[in-house]
Amino acid sequence: MIDSILIHKYRFMAKRPWAVLCLLFLSFTSGLSQEAPVLSSRVDTTQIKIGEQIHFTVSVETDSTAQVIFPEGQTFSPLETVEAFATDTTRKKDRMTLEKMYSLTQFDSGAYKLPSQRIEINGKGYFTDSIMVQVATVPVDTLAQKMYDIKPLLEVERSNANFWKILLGTIIFLAVLGFLLYWFVFRAKRLTEAEKEALLPPYDRALLELKKLENSKYLIQDEYKQYYSELTDIVRSYLEEDVHVSALESTSEELIAKLELMRDAGELKLEGDTIGQFKRILQTADLVKFAKSKPPTSVAEQDRKSIEEIVIKTKEALPEPSEEDLMQRKEYLEEMAQKENRKKWILAGSITSVAVMAVIALSIIYFGPRYVWDTITGDPTKKLLEGDWIASVYGYPPISLETPDVLVRQKAKLAQGADENIKELQSFTYQSPDGLFTINATSTTLAQQVEPNYEQTVERFLKGLESRGAKNIITKQEEFVTLTGVKGLKTYGSGKFAVPEKDGLVNGNYIVLNFGGPGFQQQITLTWLVDDPYAQEIVDRILKTVEVKTEV
Repeated sequence: MIDSILIHKYRFMAKRPWAVLCLLFLSFTSGLSQEAPVLSSRVDTTQIKIGEQIHFTVSVETDSTAQVIFPEGQTFSPLETVEAFATDTTRKKDRMTLEKMYSLTQFDSGAYKLPSQRIEINGKGYFTDSIMVQVATVPVDTLAQKMYDIKPLLEVERSNANFWKILLGTIIFLAVLGFLLYWFVFRAKRLTEAEKEALLPPYDRALLELKKLENSKYLIQDEYKQYYSELTDIVRSYLEEDVHVSALESTSEELIAKLELMRDAGELKLEGDTIGQFKRILQTADLVKFAKSKPPTSVAEQDRKSIEEIVIKTKEALPEPSEEDLMQRKEYLEEMAQKENRKKWILAGSITSVAVMAVIALSIIYFGPRYVWDTITGDPTKKLLEGDWIASVYGYPPISLETPDVLVRQKAKLAQGADENIKELQSFTYQSPDGLFTINATSTTLAQQVEPNYEQTVERFLKGLESRGAKNIITKQEEFVTLTGVKGLKTYGSGKFAVPEKDGLVNGNYIVLNFGGPGFQQQITLTWLVDDPYAQEIVDRILKTVEVKTEV
């Protein structure tokens, strides 16, 4: 059976040699497309001085469809990445060559190993070779120049950046509020025609209204009732305001009688003919309004002219106001102006109070009542959190971290029996004057090239807390890793701590970070109140910035 298949196969190949060539070509091109990538790396130099830079280049030759991922970030520790340049790509047929250059440096002298870097190609990892780099110190001729003591710390004024931001926001808010109050309350608004007429004296307003009545279309449209109603209302309003007689609520006969009494009493020097003419016009108006009488148009127009003359004569018949009357009127006007100003200020105060209460209410809803209260009262820990932070390096071996305030160098106090094991100790501390919040960074150089005893250091720290009155201390431990991958020991927990100038104990938390290597140790300690959310945010932010050197 097998022989038969082979015979048929050879006959097929003999009859169709082009098919055999196609198969061989496909196999060849398939082999080329699946050729393994070629990875290489190099540096421009392996010897630099402190602070100088080397250029590390990674070259990858692979298929043009491959996906290549180069390392990013601080993956070259103990060397530091200064800059990662753009990837250079060169293509040739179905292959491509990618080159990625990194600029690296180091600020401590010594021999450093540039670790292997992982290059991911189509999901598979390939590694570069490790390279040794020598970092030489800059020679200093101590004989040619004098040596000086370390300069003391300089007192730096606290930045007021946040204060100016708050002040600018407050000024803008008050300016907007002041503009709104001016625009809607204190601004002299443009009066309408009706408002301008209402502010005119009674005499001028009566003549103006009579002029408007003359130009009206009441008589043309046979609206005599409306015409005479406005005519009598104009003169009644004038008499009530200027003559001070209750004209609007009186009948025609009562009004004439009141005017005659005032004439007889000498309060109104008005002739009898004028009063008689006024009486006739009032009677005509009553007939038009109640008996639907319709006088000739000429009579109606003449009645308007007569009313205008009556107003003029009445104004002339009024006695001149005495000085006492003028003073009373001036006092009345001043009192009215004061009442109006009081109303405006009350309205402005109410609007301001509502605006402030609205801002406070919205702030409470958005930020929470405690945040608003702490902002108003100026909580010290909150000020630390929101102030300008300082990034600095402390001690040697160096400890790098960001803190809300600078750490001050402390005089080293070695525990009894520890001085023979420690060559040098440098300690830097910040302690809040109003609470438990403290930050401490300590760098220790050991007398012998031995690994540091973290357990002993933690025990010494806890005994120090107990000596200051702490009780019920709970301790936990776990591994701590910095952003650059340096591993250390994290000891943390809670307890009841004594706070200076406060009675009793308060609930607090603590964290102790220990790093080190042969001959040195670095320690960071933090303590803060349990119910202080701002201190917790500060601690979380500090822990994210911790960096230490693992080699002396």
